[in-house]
Amino acid sequence: MEMALWRAYQRALTAHPWKVQVLTAGSLMGLGDVISQQLVERRGLRAHQAGRTLTMASLGCGFVGPVVGGWYRVLDRLIPGTTKVDALKKMLLDQGGFAPCFLGCFLPLVGTLNGLSAQDNWAKLQRDFPDALITNYYLWPAVQLANFYLVPLHYRLAVVQCVAVIWNSYLSWKAHRL
Repeated sequence: MEMALWRAYQRALTAHPWKVQVLTAGSLMGLGDVISQQLVERRGLRAHQAGRTLTMASLGCGFVGPVVGGWYRVLDRLIPGTTKVDALKKMLLDQGGFAPCFLGCFLPLVGTLNGLSAQDNWAKLQRDFPDALITNYYLWPAVQLANFYLVPLHYRLAVVQCVAVIWNSYLSWKAHRL
């Protein structure tokens, strides 16, 4: 059963790589929010905010998937190759340049979608960004080093999004904490 699902995913990814990557990112962002609300925040099903889950899934499809997927393509053009040194260079550029920019866009985007004023959004970004970036550095450098060294380009977003279910739970909690 699991192998059949994996083969179906591979076929879909081959036939429609961009669509499948974007839908994968959206689905896993939504799952991360469900985990955040149910396991981290312990809201229970009655207090679950379905709109919030839909917002996170939409962000996955409309922002995270296209931006991260596009970034991986750019990164592979900037640093072609899959040697250990190439993977290290990619990870350093990813974590030193892309990660801060991505978080600096993601957190205020969620704030805006949640109706925060520009002033409140700025204050929340100043409060949450340093902690989110430091937490990012605990997880992502090792994941990305392995990802850039071991995983073919068309699977990278899916691999990252699988690991990111936990990260998305954290980001959802961080982004929705007032």
